[in-house]
Amino acid sequence: MPERRPLAAGIELTQDKREQEFVYGGDHKEASSSAEVAPQSVGTTQHSNQSILPQISNRVPITTRTRPEIASALKRASLQRQLNGQAPFYVQDIIEEALESWLASHGFAG
Repeated sequence: MPERRPLAAGIELTQDKREQEFVYGGDHKEASSSAEVAPQSVGTTQHSNQSILPQISNRVPITTRTRPEIASALKRASLQRQLNGQAPFYVQDIIEEALESWLASHGFAG
């Protein structure tokens, strides 16, 4: 059974070798050697356009409620199109295409 310690003992700063290896990933390096490596700026990380999935780029969330039979038919169409390899098969793409068509036919699309 492990040794029981008071709660305050767990808060004390220790320089245990296992702790250092865990925190620094392997052997502990001296502060002087870590100062030689220039840290990378978080803001300079660039993501290529290929890393963003095409189905979620430049989208704005919209929430709506539909009748259960419409939701079931939409999901069934999505899954069937995906199995057949037909595009569009994502639910959001099917809805977007239908809305674009409706908006254009009613004079709202520009």
